[in-house]
Parts: sequence; structure tokens; C-alpha cells
Amino acid sequence: MLAVSLLAAGCGGSNGNNKEAAGSTDSGKNNTAAATEGSTTATAEAGIDTSKKVELQFYMLGDAPKDLPAIEAEVNKMAAAELNTTVKFNYTSWTDWDQKYKLLLSSGQAIDLIFTADWTQYASYAKRGAFLALDELLPKAAPELQKFVPESMWEDVKVDGKIYTVPATYKEYVTNGFVWREDLRKKYNLPQPTDLASYEAYMDGIRQNEPDMMPASLNSDIGNNLHYIYTELNKMVGALPYGMGVKYESPTEVYSYWGSDEQKEELKVMKRWQEKGFIPKNVLNIKDTMQDPITSGKAASMFGDNPTRFNDMVMKISTTHPEWELGYYPFGKTTGYATPVHPVHNGFAIPKSSKNPDRALAFYEKLVLDKRYNQLTEYGIEGKNYTVEDGYYKLLGTSQTNGFTREGMNGWAWRNPEYMLFDKGFDGVKAIFDELDKIQKPDLFLGFAEDYSSYQAEKAALEQVEKQYLFPLEAGLVEDIDKGLETFMQKAKQAGLEKIQAEWTKQWNAYTAEKGIK
Repeated sequence: MLAVSLLAAGCGGSNGNNKEAAGSTDSGKNNTAAATEGSTTATAEAGIDTSKKVELQFYMLGDAPKDLPAIEAEVNKMAAAELNTTVKFNYTSWTDWDQKYKLLLSSGQAIDLIFTADWTQYASYAKRGAFLALDELLPKAAPELQKFVPESMWEDVKVDGKIYTVPATYKEYVTNGFVWREDLRKKYNLPQPTDLASYEAYMDGIRQNEPDMMPASLNSDIGNNLHYIYTELNKMVGALPYGMGVKYESPTEVYSYWGSDEQKEELKVMKRWQEKGFIPKNVLNIKDTMQDPITSGKAASMFGDNPTRFNDMVMKISTTHPEWELGYYPFGKTTGYATPVHPVHNGFAIPKSSKNPDRALAFYEKLVLDKRYNQLTEYGIEGKNYTVEDGYYKLLGTSQTNGFTREGMNGWAWRNPEYMLFDKGFDGVKAIFDELDKIQKPDLFLGFAEDYSSYQAEKAALEQVEKQYLFPLEAGLVEDIDKGLETFMQKAKQAGLEKIQAEWTKQWNAYTAEKGIK
């Protein structure tokens, strides 16, 4: 059996009750009443015109599972019969997904449903008119879905008073934590990673004892991989754009992180890690996901990942290398607080380019509330891709031989706590969530909707400057940090940094004042 080390206190097993394991919260009180196991009649009752057959274009981020054609075929049998609709599931891949996402929403291409999140800049896109407002469409096309999502969540995803996405109702934590090969830590008597110093000592030990293994998994998205996680450990609201800095405990105090002594300390850490061989010289060209090197045995750790993705890695490894062991320590235990996901973290919107908005929303209601659609698209075909044993999900075969692993379609946004299936390993993740519940603080900041229309040209120029001058700094590839940072700041200012920061700060201050955040 694969052992899983979960260092958060009390992270033993929890019971196998699926409803409890689903992480249902008070916000899910409406879920049981609203959820329906069979097909709903909501569309017929609401008077949706389904006389004309249509094909919906559904866009997901990431990579498609190998068995997608089989899943799509099964979905379309039901959708054709019940909504006179078929659906084409499209994926961006994780390579340059952000540029592809931007192109999808700016090209006018006909898209009926697209994934949204805080990290895809949902609020900013909504503010700039990329999505249709759903307020009038919901009671017409998806009345049961409107009832199912708690009113507080609908309020939380509003931008300028309008609803532009359907939020997920599943409560989870996607705050990061250290991930490492615990079997190797034990083998070489290395320290348990609980903060930056102990994590660096762990990587030191791996470099000395396993010279052919990467101490850490990193890829070309170095600005997010290292900077985002570094700032999270230092209690910043997040890796804010344009080098802005805001601490959780003083949210109205905005400062420029770029060029500060604080940033210099970060860059010194990354430079030291580069010199020690923790960061590959070619890191800016690596296109793999950060999880793949862990599951393949090429890397011994990740600077940070969330509990659920950690569990996904455990599941994959359990079928291929059951003798390996993974360890996990949530950053919340280091910083003293954790924030559960804000409702904007996972959702689906209808782009302005949609030709079938009412049918799209009616179909999405099926995905969330109809057990057949929901479990088929979350877990695959029962008996082929998975089985349920003693209330637990079990993958059939291995992650390499099975064409649809758990949540293989990246269907995070339409999770329904009533229908969710969990493997036994998720008991440990649920225990992490229970620990983080004890130190939770609300995420007050993801409702901020930036409007960059007045500095769009400067923003585009600054993005190029970051790639050329900042990413190499953050990868530890620049010999003289002071000189490199000075050059970056000079180029950033030439691109319009000061104008961007001034306007962004004005918007941030208006947001915190409006929300009463102090």
C-alpha cells in the first residue's frame, strides 16, 4: 500500500460517509432539496424552445482525457433525447492556456460555455463585457440551478451588480502546501518541510543523495510557480498583478513589491536555489505540468500544491509505484490561517459570442443536478473507468491504462456535493480540510474586478517586459540581482508601470471602501 504522510495535526482517517467526505457545508443546505437524480423537466416547464437541434461548444482548460470521445457520446445520447442538443467538449491544453483563453474570448468565435476562475481573471473579463449576464436567463433556462446555488454565492460572483458565472458550491481549500517524497525523506533522515528553511534543507538532502533526481518540480510558468507561492508563505493576499503588494492583515495598505527589499530577499532565495541545482537551467523552456515529474519519479518535491491535487498525485502513484510515499504540509499551518475558496474560484460563463445561451444554461443545469450527467462527466463510465467499493471510488487499472481518471474532464466547477465520490486516500484530505477549518479566515479579495481599459496598451507592454527581464530573475538565472532588478524596473517603468500601479491602487481602494474591508 502507498503510505501518505499528512503532517497537519489530526490528519488521520475520517469515516467513509460520502456526504461527509464531500465537504458539504452550511451553504449546501439547499443542495439536497434541489438535486435530482434523474432527468429534470425544468426546461419544459420554463418554456425553453428546444425545437431546433443545436450543438453546444463547451470550452475547458487543460488536457482532454483519452476516453473523452466515449464520455461525450454517452452525454450526447441523453442530451439529444432530453434537450435536442449535442455538446462538443473542447480543451485548451495547459501549454500557453492563458493566451489561448484570451484569444477565445476576443476572437468572436462561437462558444456557449467556458470555464471561469479568479486565476482566469473572471471579474475583469466580465467587467469588459466578455460574458452574458445570467440574471434574467437563470429563472427561464435553469430555475432549479438558480435555487440550488445559495443566494450568498450568487451575490459573491456579481460584477457591477450582475451575475456572469455559475459558481461551484463545493467547499474546499486550494491554498498551497509543501509536497515531497516522504519515503526518500525517511530513507535519508531529512527534515520534514514545514517552512522555507526546512524545505530547502530537504532539497539539499535530495541533491546530495539522489543526484539524478530533480529536487523540485518547476516549469516555464516560473513567475507563478515560485513568486506566487513565496508571497503566499509571506502572508500576501496573493501574487497580485503589476508587482503590487497587499498583506492579508492590512488590506488597505498597498505598496510596490517590485523593487522592494522584500522582493530582493525572494530573488536571493531563488538565486541560491539555482546555484544549488534546485532550479533547472532550462526551466523557462519546460512545458510539463508540475505534477507529472512527481508522479513519474523525476522530481522529489513541489514547492506548493493544493490538498486535492496532492491527493490526485497520490492516486496516480498508488497504481504505478505503491512503494512510494508522499508527504504534505499545508502552508496554513505555517502562516496561521487559511482561506477557503471564494465562489468565483470555479465557475462557468456564457460568452457574448454564444449562439445558444438558453440551451447552454439548461445543459449546464443537467451537468450539476442530474446524477447521470454529473457522475459520468466527473468519473467516467462505471465498470469501465471506476467502481464503487464500500462507498469509495476506485480507479480501474492504472492512471496510464485508464482513459478517464477521477475528475478526468477537469470538471471542478460542476461538482455536486451530493454526488461526489472519493477514494480512501481522500479521507486524509478531508482531515486536512478539518484542520484548516479551525484556522480559516474569509477570502475578502477575490471579488475585486479590475478594469484595465485605460491602461490596456501599457499592460500588454509590461507583460513582455516581465517575460524578458523578470522571469529570468525569478528563476535565479541573473548573476547580479541588484543590477538585474534595476534593469527590470527601468524597463517596466518605460512600459507604463507607474500609470498602471496608480490606476490599479485607485480601483483597489475603491473596492475595499465599498466592501467595508479594513
